Amino acid sequence: MSLNPEPESPSERYRASVERAAEARTYLGGFTRSLAFDLDPFQREACLSLQAGRGVLVAAPTGAGKTIVGEFAIYLALQRGLKAFYTTPIKALSNQKYTELAGKYGADNVGLLTGDTSINGEAPVVVMTTEVLRNMLYAGSETLDDLGFVVMDEVHYLADRFRGAVWEEVIIHLPSEVQVASLSATVSNAEEFGAWLDTVRGQTDVIVSEHRPIPLWQHVMVGRKIVDLFAGDTTFDEVAAAGPADADDIAGGNGVSIAGTLESGTTDDGGSRPAAPAKRRAITEKAGFEVNPELLSMAKAESQMNFRGRFGHGGRSQRRHRNQRDEAPQSAQRSPVRKASRPQVIASLDRMDLLPAITFIFSRAGCDAAVAQCVSAGLWLTTEKEQAIIASRVDEAAQDIPSDDLDVLGFWSWRDGLLRGLAAHHAGMLPTFKEVVEKLFVDGLVKAVFATETLALGVNMPARCVVLEKLDKFNGEAHVNITAGEYTQLTGRAGRRGIDVEGHAVVLWQPGTDPAAVAGLASRRTYPLNSSFRPTYNMSINLVAQFGRARAREILESSFAQFQADRSVVGLAKQVRSREESLAGFHKAMTCHLGDFTEYTRIRRALSEAEKSASQNSSRARKSVTEDSLSRLLPGDVVDVPSGRTPGLAVVLSSDHQSREPRPAVMTMEHQLRRIGLHDLEGPISPLTRVRIPKSFNAKVPKSRRDLASSVHNALRENRPPAPPNRNEDFGRAAAAPNLERKITELRRELRAHPCHGCSEREDHARWSERWWKLRQETDGLVRQIQGRTNTIAKTFDRVCGVLSSYGYLETGESGTVSISPDGQRLRRIYGEKDLLISQSLRLGAFSDLDAAEIAALASVLVYQAKREDRGLRPKMPSVSLESAVDIVVREWSALEDVEEANKLPLTGEPELGLVWPVFKWAKGRHLQEVLSGTDLAAGDFVRWVKQIIDLLDQLAKIPGLEPRVSRLCSDAITLVKRGVVAYSAVA
Repeated sequence: MSLNPEPESPSERYRASVERAAEARTYLGGFTRSLAFDLDPFQREACLSLQAGRGVLVAAPTGAGKTIVGEFAIYLALQRGLKAFYTTPIKALSNQKYTELAGKYGADNVGLLTGDTSINGEAPVVVMTTEVLRNMLYAGSETLDDLGFVVMDEVHYLADRFRGAVWEEVIIHLPSEVQVASLSATVSNAEEFGAWLDTVRGQTDVIVSEHRPIPLWQHVMVGRKIVDLFAGDTTFDEVAAAGPADADDIAGGNGVSIAGTLESGTTDDGGSRPAAPAKRRAITEKAGFEVNPELLSMAKAESQMNFRGRFGHGGRSQRRHRNQRDEAPQSAQRSPVRKASRPQVIASLDRMDLLPAITFIFSRAGCDAAVAQCVSAGLWLTTEKEQAIIASRVDEAAQDIPSDDLDVLGFWSWRDGLLRGLAAHHAGMLPTFKEVVEKLFVDGLVKAVFATETLALGVNMPARCVVLEKLDKFNGEAHVNITAGEYTQLTGRAGRRGIDVEGHAVVLWQPGTDPAAVAGLASRRTYPLNSSFRPTYNMSINLVAQFGRARAREILESSFAQFQADRSVVGLAKQVRSREESLAGFHKAMTCHLGDFTEYTRIRRALSEAEKSASQNSSRARKSVTEDSLSRLLPGDVVDVPSGRTPGLAVVLSSDHQSREPRPAVMTMEHQLRRIGLHDLEGPISPLTRVRIPKSFNAKVPKSRRDLASSVHNALRENRPPAPPNRNEDFGRAAAAPNLERKITELRRELRAHPCHGCSEREDHARWSERWWKLRQETDGLVRQIQGRTNTIAKTFDRVCGVLSSYGYLETGESGTVSISPDGQRLRRIYGEKDLLISQSLRLGAFSDLDAAEIAALASVLVYQAKREDRGLRPKMPSVSLESAVDIVVREWSALEDVEEANKLPLTGEPELGLVWPVFKWAKGRHLQEVLSGTDLAAGDFVRWVKQIIDLLDQLAKIPGLEPRVSRLCSDAITLVKRGVVAYSAVA
């Protein structure tokens, strides 16, 4: 619904009616008539910019309706007889958008191009992944003819460190006459990104909307009760508009304190229903939004419980519980709240009329387990009529899947969950199954989906409610907290436009939950968009081939990465200028009438550094000598420990001369057993005397310890030798290097001889000179930063070209011109993270002696990326020829890694062998169950990797000039693996 205010005066109303009549005759007028709703102001503004021939960057929250702008670009293209490309970051979103546009404009007018799917690629409207468009641009594809518009959905993906560079490549290389509509989540530096687009694409309008059309309410689920996160009538828009407050500020905000939960009544289980908007109380102060006091009280009670549990006192019962607790993991915390199970959470949401809901669980296994738990609990969320519709759709979708594969795919348990209105959604599922879940959820037939965060990357699955089980996730290396941007992306799915009047975000209370921290996440909706662009081998050689090396370097300097670096340099340069002015003032203040005080200060600093080095050498020598004395102690040596926890006499029980930091075991005269180390000594330690330790000595027996202590006392009393002179008394001086001592003496002489040494204001000048030197060092550091950021992309490009030249892919003629060798022309058609390694493998004949099935298996080595924990010993290969081929690949990777390290370039990923056997078996026609047997691969993962293998094989088969036999076998390999569940797709 349009938010423009109605004109008040008759003249304004007349002018508005004239404008509406004029607009009705434009392309935008025709487009709006085809819609069942009015455009929002930001949508209208963006559409008018496109209609006027300008590019647009539209940044708006999830669910705000950004895609309407993209659809208008498509409408303009069709009306003007031009082509339009709609690019997406993931295949699932491409498939979904293709289905949507084909339904609107007809299947004949819409095509789909992804790495493994090609449908009607020459249609006037083509949906594709961004990589496909990048490949077209480098190949000079004829499909680009008559291209008028490109819609780049989820353009903020260019921050992705693995694939983000592709978005910048496309934006830079698209023909200048093509209008680009960039659709982004709300980012804090939209103006900066828009300024870059304006530089490389021409006039680009930046349209930012931070308004959510559906109000989003924030809650915490405590047990089975939903509690408002904020104390008051506070929506997502209002919290964000107040500005990002710190968690501490939120906890102690000045908003009106409203205790209690939502006020619209309670449910049977004691929970409370979300209140209607009219019943929520308004906050009267604008200084901030206060966290619900009930949540703060609960967090305080939980903290006190854990404190008492750790430090309380009591009788045997408490000690017993404390001992049990000590044996438990230290991270376990107690809570006064009994956490609701997953079935209880869904049942509570159902009673509160908050379904359909998406519960984000950052684990595939957790998503599948959640569905199984709900099924085991007997949860049914669907009617008999809905179950019949679901059954019909599921059976129809599965009719082309081989019956032998249904069991290994978990089809029957998946179908049972769907009939109940429950489903998982994650990358390990078969793409067909995910698409069915998406369609059933959008149609309101599936009521509860348990998903990983990949669902939030653009797949259109809005819900009434979004639930976050935890606020941390495993990122492949460690458990980390989710960011404010991720929180916004996930909770943005709540609230279906045209269906719901409000959306709800629910965080489940976990032991240790900090309500203020949750509020901090909820109050920050934006995050900066930072480029991840870097030149790759394929990108560099394509640029050189098309533009020459000099022009290619200039093009790379127009990247968003360099644009951001240059902008940061402007700020650094300003700091340098400011510091240079201060340096001039300091220099004036330290001027001495007797001589050059700058030179005098240099001598003073050199002397200070030399004395500091001598002191450090002395400390190192002291430590070394002390360590040596500890390592020389033998069992029976009696020593006097000067400091530490138990200073005094001790007898050595066992030596420790093997350790880097020796810690011999000793017994004190109080019969205590311990180890002594450097921290117990003030210098080298020497034995006072020796005693014989009996062979029968047992340190665990008190009598043995008493007898040994008595022996020590007797030895000291009967024949206590005088303390030996400390041979290392002057070890600090002796350890100092003679050259350093000589240097110190010379500098002292030079300092005393300098004219400024006799100045009466010497120390005053010295204070100013110290400030000057300190500021000079800081300024020089800033200058080095500027030098490091200037032309960073071009410098990386030069190093990449150096590697390509060393391998013979680039050739330099006598005139200095750079050309592409035949091997380089091959590299131009290979796209992937291991592009140069793949090209080298072809060049060295790794594919030459293989059959089609072996080629498919070898391709997996160059595509597959195993999880770190899945990597193991190298398996035996299925054949001798494949073993030889893998040896070539691994040897070449090792050599390439050395070259990349020497040139300070990102390292090419190690070839992975974990998918060789499954792909080989699949290519040989084995059943899916046999293929996956003995592996940890999910069916969906296997299908996804095989589709990437097909993409690589298709690239290789189409390389001009490739050996015909290898080209033919690559095509044959595609035929072998593109079968069964791999070949089947719900997109048709």
